[in-house]
Amino acid sequence: MKIQATHGLSISSTEIISVSLLNDAPRPAVTAHLTAVDGKPFQASVATAQSSQPMPRWKRAVDITFCVAALPALGLCALGMAALTKIASPGPVLFRQERIGHRNRRFMCYKFRTMTVDADPKAHQSHCENLMHSNAPMAKLDAHRDDRIIPGAWILRATGMDELPQLLNVLKGDMSLVGPRPCIPFEFEKFLPWQRERSNAVPGLTGLWQVSGKNRTTYEQMIGLDIRYTQNISWWLDLKILLLTFPALVGQLVNTHRARTILAKNIPDVLPCLAGTEPSRSQLAEPAHVAA
Repeated sequence: MKIQATHGLSISSTEIISVSLLNDAPRPAVTAHLTAVDGKPFQASVATAQSSQPMPRWKRAVDITFCVAALPALGLCALGMAALTKIASPGPVLFRQERIGHRNRRFMCYKFRTMTVDADPKAHQSHCENLMHSNAPMAKLDAHRDDRIIPGAWILRATGMDELPQLLNVLKGDMSLVGPRPCIPFEFEKFLPWQRERSNAVPGLTGLWQVSGKNRTTYEQMIGLDIRYTQNISWWLDLKILLLTFPALVGQLVNTHRARTILAKNIPDVLPCLAGTEPSRSQLAEPAHVAA
């Protein structure tokens, strides 16, 4: 399959879903060297002088219509999550985290809490930094049976249901249904100048990266796909991404379950430890190959 866009970006891989991007408007650009999913190098021309445009009216209208229609379902999910949290991990139902949005503006992003209250945020920062400097696939910690995740919550994370509260962010205008995922300030501060162009679009619940291999792509490939979306926003592209999101989530759920099952079978009952204590499952995961 193939994703093809103007200005020299071409990705070929059986893991990537075909999305045709059409936008021939000339832009001042620099060339960024990235690595395709199949291991072959490609070049992505990244605009450096492109100004950030406001959200198109049609996009905002679609966002509001969808959010209003989905609010009843969100309420039912909130009740279910509240019951799960009370049983498995006492504490708040919602998790709030500062993110970087459109035009580098900061906002509070909402999620259903799927980790213990005392989960160490430094672990995520370490994983994120390792991914930014490696060519490893962005497999999530969920596949490595991260012990910070409350029981059963990996299913919500794999299906994206933990992100349903972000419909509130969409309703407020901080996010859109489709767009690059909003990054945390720690991550944004380490961006190279060309990578910051991904902030020229309103962040979204799903996007081109999510339906183009996601956990099989590297960090640089994710940035390249996000920037390509910002340069080619259209209602037709948004529609195709939305239609491809559900099968992508199903595949992610299957892959996460398979990885967790394999890991469970490969971990021996007794582990030799020089310190006299057994490491946790999260300590067994290789930091350079996972993302929170």
